[in-house]
Amino acid sequence: MVPPGLEQRLAAELQRLRAVDLYRVRRAVEGGHGVKLVVDGRACVNFCSNDYLGLAADPRLAEAARRALGTCGTGSGASALISGYNAEHARLEEELADFLQRPRALLFSSGWAANLGVLRALLSKNDTLVADELNHASLIDGGRLSGARYVKVPHRHVGTYERVLIQSRDPGPGTRDPGTAGHTMLVTDAVFSMDGDLAPLPELSRLCERHGATLMVDDAHGFGVLGDKGRGALELFPGPGSQVPGPGVYVATLGKSLGAAGAFVAGSDTLIEYLVQRARSWVFSTAPPPAIAAAARAALRIVRAEPERRQRLHHNVARFREGLEQLSAAVGVSRLPPPASHTPIQPLVLGAEARALALSRFLLERGYWVAAIRPPTVPRGTSRLRITLSAAHTPEQIDGLLNALAEGLRTVGRAVPAEEGAPDRPG
Repeated sequence: MVPPGLEQRLAAELQRLRAVDLYRVRRAVEGGHGVKLVVDGRACVNFCSNDYLGLAADPRLAEAARRALGTCGTGSGASALISGYNAEHARLEEELADFLQRPRALLFSSGWAANLGVLRALLSKNDTLVADELNHASLIDGGRLSGARYVKVPHRHVGTYERVLIQSRDPGPGTRDPGTAGHTMLVTDAVFSMDGDLAPLPELSRLCERHGATLMVDDAHGFGVLGDKGRGALELFPGPGSQVPGPGVYVATLGKSLGAAGAFVAGSDTLIEYLVQRARSWVFSTAPPPAIAAAARAALRIVRAEPERRQRLHHNVARFREGLEQLSAAVGVSRLPPPASHTPIQPLVLGAEARALALSRFLLERGYWVAAIRPPTVPRGTSRLRITLSAAHTPEQIDGLLNALAEGLRTVGRAVPAEEGAPDRPG
């Protein structure tokens, strides 16, 4: 039983969250999580999912999972180092490494577990972590829990990255244990989850090479989406023979473009073996169900065999952006997604929390589900609709959303420029 004092404190904080429009509510989805959903009994078109290639409800993934359920059962029963490492896990790791042209890959139960496990395993108090201010919360928490010196860099600011890397090689007296040389790691999202823009990865890689640092990239929203082959951020680097190396540590998820669940780390044989020994979130977690690995393997085959899915996705993004520009002129929207955001993530910044909630409710009443994103997920004053496109959306669905947005913005209020907010960057 919760003591009365704690119960009162929690109730007061919940009331405060309601009063400032930061209270969050779950909505139950019936059936599959595709483009067409039934949410709390209401049929709607989903424009807030990370299912970028439309694979979450693909029957081929479900069939692969069913076959694995028949042979492997529902759970793995233990951690991978005990008895939980199934042949389906091993095959998926091999296929991911082959797809990405990396020596090895290691499966984790989630992207959060992967980032915490990697950062806590690789960094200590004598090291320095240099991180973009808009990195995902898992990178922020993993970096802080590592004990390393944590240095935030303004969003995508290459010059500041270089200045910090230079300083990290000679940080001055009293910043590290005497006589102990620390290592510097630069950590960034590849595609930033709330803004949809890209990290300057080739430039950051050159900086790391020049200053002896390690580059770690979280490609959760780029894997399967970016590049001609869907290899994500790795296809943003120059080709073979280039003097620009890829990231030393590459992390991506299976629950977005692949429509399954879990995450993985890809890198050298030495890196993966070390994580097997020292990544606590991997060592001490029950291995994912084999059926999920089987579904992810089926999805990876589709990513390889059907490049038209990525083409359709990018056509949908272009259609939405073109329509939003026309909408801007019609209803006076003053804050469009940034020009760099040609990814499936298209944020429409509205400023006030109440305005974002009102427009989200307006759209849902008209059959379009777009969740309102508010602090602490985004900085104060930048509450928004995070509109995401999928290869499974039809032109009619995109046009319908745009029409509903135009009506809603006239009713609820136009979007605002970012400078009207009071930025409070997460982390």
